[in-house]
Amino acid sequence: MLLESLIAVETRFKELNKSIEENIDDYQKVAELSKEKSDLEEIVEKANFYRQTLKSIEEAESLLESDDEDMRNLAQEDLEKLNPLAVKLEAELKNLLVPKDPRDRRNVIIEIRAGTGGDEAGLFAADLFRMYTHYAENHRWTVEVLSQNETGIGGLKEIIFMIKGRGAYSRFKYESGVHRVQRIPSTESSGRIHTSTVTVAVLAEAEDVDIQVPESDLRIDVYKSAGAGGQNVQKNMTAVRITHLPTNIVVACQDERSQLQNRQRAMSILRARLYEIEEEKRLAAESASRRSQVGSGERAEKIRTYNYPQSRVTDHRINVSSHNLPNVMEGNLDVFIDELAMQDEAERLSEAE
Repeated sequence: MLLESLIAVETRFKELNKSIEENIDDYQKVAELSKEKSDLEEIVEKANFYRQTLKSIEEAESLLESDDEDMRNLAQEDLEKLNPLAVKLEAELKNLLVPKDPRDRRNVIIEIRAGTGGDEAGLFAADLFRMYTHYAENHRWTVEVLSQNETGIGGLKEIIFMIKGRGAYSRFKYESGVHRVQRIPSTESSGRIHTSTVTVAVLAEAEDVDIQVPESDLRIDVYKSAGAGGQNVQKNMTAVRITHLPTNIVVACQDERSQLQNRQRAMSILRARLYEIEEEKRLAAESASRRSQVGSGERAEKIRTYNYPQSRVTDHRINVSSHNLPNVMEGNLDVFIDELAMQDEAERLSEAE
């Protein structure tokens, strides 16, 4: 069964190579074919290694019948190494053949918004942004702020930022949902613990080839930026608000000094949101059970609680807690993300069986 599946993948890989050559002048077509080819490349390479390993096992087993004792001993030593390797490669190939989220290798756009809790929610939104920034730095990914709205006391009403790096979405996708914080605000004189919430939305970066957005579907308004930036910002119409008419999605950007830059950033956010909608439709069509998986990104779902008095962070989806909250806030999130990824993978494998 596995070898039959591998043959189908290898056949498709060859077809893609041929199609790319035949459509070399069609940029969009080549881009689509190249993306599919890239997704299959690792499977094809590992399949070749797997076949070589099986061939080596067959050759070693044939030598067990040799009249030469030294040859038999060498063959047995080889088999002790090759058999576990074949089992490992088989498991890896089965995992690779399970349909993956096509967004996993993308850059990621994260939207953090203060929820209930007033100024304290805004301060925690800023804390989460710093936490994600540290996590990105730990993985050598870069962070680019696309849009932000500050509260004036060091907090954030909203911040939208992109994290660039291969596989960024595959790690951050588990952060989508409601994050709850329990702590004593610095402005609280009586020492009462307040509970506030922050909403995190995680979107894969979309490219032109993924989402076609006709100009006729857009209403673009320009206006004067309201934030800091000096006289230049106040005098010129640099802020951009884009409304996608079919869905009524609105995106506004004003942080850059040029109207073109703000428009480009707003379009990046809009494409990511439209891409998310299309991917949710696709996943729902493929399997209704996938909507219950740990990375589903239900934004109304309370996914994690940060309890400052007890220095505890609890992820409610997997019932895992860390009792070193400062360490988590420094971006050490893998204690949760690794477990979430393993649970997600187990569910995918279970569905594929």
